[in-house]
Amino acid sequence: MTLSDEEKSNLVKYKIDRAEETIEEARILIDNNKLFSAVNRIYYANFYILSALALKYGFSTSKHKQLIGWFNKTFVKPGIAEGKFSSILLRSFENRSEGDYGDFVKFNKEEVEVMFNEMKEFVREIGKLINS
Repeated sequence: MTLSDEEKSNLVKYKIDRAEETIEEARILIDNNKLFSAVNRIYYANFYILSALALKYGFSTSKHKQLIGWFNKTFVKPGIAEGKFSSILLRSFENRSEGDYGDFVKFNKEEVEVMFNEMKEFVREIGKLINS
């Protein structure tokens, strides 16, 4: 499906808005000790903002690992984004997968707070790339 420039711009904005709303959801979940759900929302805030970036640059995939690979190849490897953002993204993906599918997984509030703060930094950085 080919999008007009206006449709693409509207979809990028929608994905940015989803990321921002998901940040708020994660905060509420952490404050209420719903840590598995918070870890899930932390990853999805990263995913939504990264999807907006990919859309801006004409990349589309339904595979999360392909999106992560595209980000690393297009932004991290050439030095446009710092390597720490690749690490933040991958860790959030792995934590979400572990929390959603793993057995006997536990997260403590302090580590989820760290994940939350990293996610906010990731979303800010990707937002800058979208707007540049």
